[in-house]
Amino acid sequence: MQPRQTKSFLMQRLREIGVEPASRHGQNFLIDLNLVDLIVKSANLDREDVVLEVGTGTGSLTAMMANLAGHVVTVEIDGHLYELASEHLLDDENVTMLKIDALRNKNHFAPEVMQAVGEALDSVPNSRLKLVANLPYNVATPILSNLLSCEHLPHSMVATIQKELAERIVAKPWSKDYSALSVWMQSQCDCEIVRIMPPSVFWPQPRVDSAIIRIVINHEKRNLIPDRLYFHQFVKMIFIHRRKFLRANIVSAMKGHLTKEQIDVVMEEMQFGPDTRTEQLDVATLLALTEKIRALAPDWKL
Repeated sequence: MQPRQTKSFLMQRLREIGVEPASRHGQNFLIDLNLVDLIVKSANLDREDVVLEVGTGTGSLTAMMANLAGHVVTVEIDGHLYELASEHLLDDENVTMLKIDALRNKNHFAPEVMQAVGEALDSVPNSRLKLVANLPYNVATPILSNLLSCEHLPHSMVATIQKELAERIVAKPWSKDYSALSVWMQSQCDCEIVRIMPPSVFWPQPRVDSAIIRIVINHEKRNLIPDRLYFHQFVKMIFIHRRKFLRANIVSAMKGHLTKEQIDVVMEEMQFGPDTRTEQLDVATLLALTEKIRALAPDWKL
């Protein structure tokens, strides 16, 4: 039996190795065992699943998932926690541990992570990839968004993240949280907030509420996007000032590539008025707009 991650357990084990939780790595450990169980339940794991976990921590969640999944690739940047988790996961032969920053930069995973995931997928028959993690707040956005562009596309993602970020992911047009991230995630996935969590369920307590989010890739949605990189970059550019008028945002994004007259033709074809704002456009409309722009400026890329 693996030890359960209670506050007393964490305090004792970290005291034994003489370390404190590192705020720079976003180390807030989930100590409500019912919520740990809910994360695993929401992931619906079986032996055909390869799990990617970013933030091994003490290995408590890792061990639970290893009992259910075909293989777990778990990544921990903190050397002290890596050593601590290694003791707990010593007998789990279907766990690959990496002591590394999961991200090479804000737009790409470290190649070692993707290599380990690929090897795990090859070792498990009929395998599919799932991200399941108590994500450090400071890397949650790039982890979730970048996985949609990786060579190993996940089947689903279940993660604890900041409540504010979860609300941005599921936000609808005209709402205060609607953003380029909302569009990017919803254009390819079905997204839902499973549970809102107060700071008290973590140790140390963060200053904000958190949420468990479940994101399932929808291939029918993805297939509607002819050029995902173009779509992603164009949407990011016109959402920089989402409350400004749409025409001004397109003019700024396509400077040097399209004339204002060309943009006005697109606006008329899309039946956008002069007061149309970026924040009011739903995913389908933004995709249609992107394709109009791409037809006129196919070589535009950031």
